[in-house]
Amino acid sequence: MSQFGKILKFELKGYLRNKVFVGITIFLVVAIAIVMFIPNIIAAIESDNEGNVTPTDLPTMLVYSENENLSAIVKEYFGDAFIDYNVQIAEGDVDDLKNDIIAGNAECAFVINSASSYTYYVNNLSMYDSNTAIADTVLQEVYRVNAMVQSGLTPEQAGEIMSVQIESSTETLGKDQMQNFFYTYIMIFALYTVILLYGQMVATNVATEKSSRAMELLVTSAKPTSMMFGKVLASCIAGFSQLVIVFGTAILLYNINKESLSNPLIASIFDIPIELFIYLIVFFVLGFLIYAFMFGAIGSTASKLEDINTSVMPITYLFIIAFMVVMFSMSSGEIDNAIMRVCSYIPFTSPMAMFTRICMSTVAWYEIAIAIVILIASTMGIGVLSAKIYRVGVLLYGTPPKIGTIIKTVFKKQ
Repeated sequence: MSQFGKILKFELKGYLRNKVFVGITIFLVVAIAIVMFIPNIIAAIESDNEGNVTPTDLPTMLVYSENENLSAIVKEYFGDAFIDYNVQIAEGDVDDLKNDIIAGNAECAFVINSASSYTYYVNNLSMYDSNTAIADTVLQEVYRVNAMVQSGLTPEQAGEIMSVQIESSTETLGKDQMQNFFYTYIMIFALYTVILLYGQMVATNVATEKSSRAMELLVTSAKPTSMMFGKVLASCIAGFSQLVIVFGTAILLYNINKESLSNPLIASIFDIPIELFIYLIVFFVLGFLIYAFMFGAIGSTASKLEDINTSVMPITYLFIIAFMVVMFSMSSGEIDNAIMRVCSYIPFTSPMAMFTRICMSTVAWYEIAIAIVILIASTMGIGVLSAKIYRVGVLLYGTPPKIGTIIKTVFKKQ
């Protein structure tokens, strides 16, 4: 136990002294702080200029029709719909209207040919221009109001009919996938990034020690299980600490700027239920450990640092496949499909698959319990096996040995 404690402490100090690790953490904290305070900064600037904003400061939108009554009605409706424009009735004819746009006196114009037909004029059409889509909706309403008036209704009666509000309510008996989608996506992506990043670091650290021949001395003075578990747990603590610092800063600054960040999308990201947060920790830790053990074992079989990327490629592909299965299932909305159900019990995919199902679907408690028990047992088994591979791998040099050869050597030494 004392060997494990010393190795764990030594590895943790290595992460704390790593300038890249510390630098990335500080950068992420500062970046989050800037993002969280941007709405307050923008609001302060807008409040300074608020008293000076007049309708003439807005870009001009012209409306033209040979029917003056229709022009007046369209102007009234467009004024309510296009709040970012100063909507005016054009003076002159269509040619004058075109010249105003070319000269920059107006940004765009609608020539109303009839109650159901128009031509949109703009100098440079932006790919994000949605004016015609808004106009289609507005003019449909104008057309219906006119039709009702011609049928004998008063404009007030027609307006009441068109402005009726439909009341509805939705009662979700299970999980609201849209509400839970964003923080589920963020957590899965964070798990994906941390496992690949720190898994590679574990493999690289092990290969570095092996190439310097320092591991040969260590493996004779300390138990391989203590060394492997010490290295992996140190990387897990470092990675989890980094996530706690980054997400903790985000949650703290969100609560400080909650009023200015009053957006349903942002709120859904931070309003994660406590039970889901507990599941996140469980699956994050176990998922990280099982992959870190494999990365560490593979790293011990590499004779040179240049061999690391090639050696860990099968593990990386396995993890990427698991990530893609979860992402495609989330995008399709079919969280409980057959592949996700199977992946929920496979140790290499369950950290992401089962966590996603818990967040975005209704999963029986015994299914969660079975997945966690399988994952814990697999993590311990792979950890012990990785320690034995570690002991054999550190003494092998030259051409990287095949997995089958290593397994046979491990069992021969039993």
